[in-house]
Amino acid sequence: MLNEVAGRVALVTGAGSATGIGAACARVLVREGAAVAVTSTSDRIHERREELVADGHDAASFVSDLTDRAQASSMVEQVLDRFGRIDIVVNNAGMLNVGIPDFEFLTFVEIDGDTWDLEIAMNLTTAFNVTHRVVPGMIERCWGRIVMVSSVTGPVVTNPGSTGYGAAKAGMEGFMRGLALELGPSGITANAVAPGWIATSSQTPEEVEQGLATPIGRSGRPEEIAEVVAFLASERAGYLTGQSLVVDGGNTIQEIKG
Repeated sequence: MLNEVAGRVALVTGAGSATGIGAACARVLVREGAAVAVTSTSDRIHERREELVADGHDAASFVSDLTDRAQASSMVEQVLDRFGRIDIVVNNAGMLNVGIPDFEFLTFVEIDGDTWDLEIAMNLTTAFNVTHRVVPGMIERCWGRIVMVSSVTGPVVTNPGSTGYGAAKAGMEGFMRGLALELGPSGITANAVAPGWIATSSQTPEEVEQGLATPIGRSGRPEEIAEVVAFLASERAGYLTGQSLVVDGGNTIQEIKG
């Protein structure tokens, strides 16, 4: 990277956890020269802003429930008031970013309609609500980068109890391809990063074991996802659109795990 997002403004959703992918994306993007707005459903998002500002970067934080269209729109308006524009959107908000302590991933037979709606809303509708409000400004400026943090779960593989989550993540990638097709003539790219097992604070002991069974022999680090996101947000990725980049330590290429 050659400081290629210098002068750009990025919005990263789902960035509340200090050990999460969203916060890592914010750190990498400011390192590469962008001003960054971060958002989460929790007040802890202000701690992420303070960390970025303490390191000398231009950053702002906003508390917002992005499943609520009015709140999402208000948040985007506040970012525009603060920075004047949004050039890069990283749609990272999802089930594992919001700190729901008692959420249980249920099988399809066990799941109820309200839980299904919640999984779709928190992973897919959040991305729509933010992107739909941001895109008109990108079209006006004839430049934009939209990055979905999806998952290998849904678009590539799945696990028991992940029907709703996987459907939402697969939906994010379908959404991304539609954006790439329609917005390409306006100088806007849309891509996805699909992480595998990543060592965040929400990772369970069972997921740690699964990470050890990848060809690389460990779970990924949030920063390793963030570096790919930053590449997709840069000038270097100007001819790359409508694609999903799997970052999973090679796990999906092996039939026999471990």
